[in-house]
Amino acid sequence: GKIAIIGIAKRLEELFYPGDQYPLYLDKKSETLKVIQQLRNEAHRFGITFHRNKRSNAALGTELESITGIGEKTAVELLKQFRSIKRIAEASKKELVDVVGVSKGNLVFQYYQKKKEAE
Repeated sequence: GKIAIIGIAKRLEELFYPGDQYPLYLDKKSETLKVIQQLRNEAHRFGITFHRNKRSNAALGTELESITGIGEKTAVELLKQFRSIKRIAEASKKELVDVVGVSKGNLVFQYYQKKKEAE
């Protein structure tokens, strides 16, 4: 029921075991080393892809989606119509209601009115 954990240093391709102060060196042409390198590279690629997606989604997840009752579809609809958060914030209640309906339009309008008052 235990999983063996090792670390691999990139430059010299040294293998480290937890608690062992000396690294293990494998032949540079060894198939074992190649498999371990592929595992490391894939784990690294996976981590970077996950991080990029998370950052990208955070960038796409607009201020609009932080408004309770406003989801991704509504945010996209508003952005298609108004082209920017600034224009949405400056839009009249009627303009917002015309695009996303009465209840959601009111939510967005009230959110930006409160935000303006706080400034």
